[in-house]
Amino acid sequence: MAGHSKWANIKHRKEKTDAQKGKMFTKLGRELAIAVKEGGPDPESNSKLKDAIAKAKAGNMPNDNIMRSIKKAAGDMDADNFEEISYEGYGPGGVAIIVEAMTDNRNRTAGDIRHHFDKYGGNLGQTGCVSFMFDKKGVILIERTENTDEDTLIMEVIEAGAEDFDAQNEYFEILTDPRNFSVVREALEKKGYEFMEADVEMVPQTTTELTDPKHVEQMNKLIDNLEDLDDVQNVYHNWEEDE
Repeated sequence: MAGHSKWANIKHRKEKTDAQKGKMFTKLGRELAIAVKEGGPDPESNSKLKDAIAKAKAGNMPNDNIMRSIKKAAGDMDADNFEEISYEGYGPGGVAIIVEAMTDNRNRTAGDIRHHFDKYGGNLGQTGCVSFMFDKKGVILIERTENTDEDTLIMEVIEAGAEDFDAQNEYFEILTDPRNFSVVREALEKKGYEFMEADVEMVPQTTTELTDPKHVEQMNKLIDNLEDLDDVQNVYHNWEEDE
């Protein structure tokens, strides 16, 4: 469903996080803290925390950092001040964009996000203006290596209860119902698979191509600047990027 543009997105994020791991770990730590506040510090009884830990591991966050974030959140009430909120709008060339944030100041976050949409040829819209073009899905990515047997993986994915399996040149993509994401992820974890990505995401139903080089440049800058905002956790879009 996410299709062949996914690898371009992965490479884009990887290049960025290599240079800005500290900022990424801060954002992952915030997700861990929110999960702890909502359900406690034990991942066995807190499925949201277990999923957040899996996402942090897929983002190469060291185990020591993960445990510190959990312990800090368990004894720190600051995370109560943060709320999860989504923003929707259009980028240059009509690309649909969803921005997920965790913020302790809605006015600041909305102003920062609107500024970048306006600056780079986009338009921040009302809630619901583009979300109907996306489906919420559990997304698990496993890197394709010579040690990964595709036929075996397909059988294990089916047994785990996934909805869809897509084999690409560089990775395998598994899609799940978001309510079944934890079950599928844990089943594959027990089989020894390591994930490039493991999260519940907004997956576009269709994609939009940009043919104007100016729009491509603006879109790249818009994504970069939105992801650089401290309050922004995730940026989803339906731009069909060239690989």
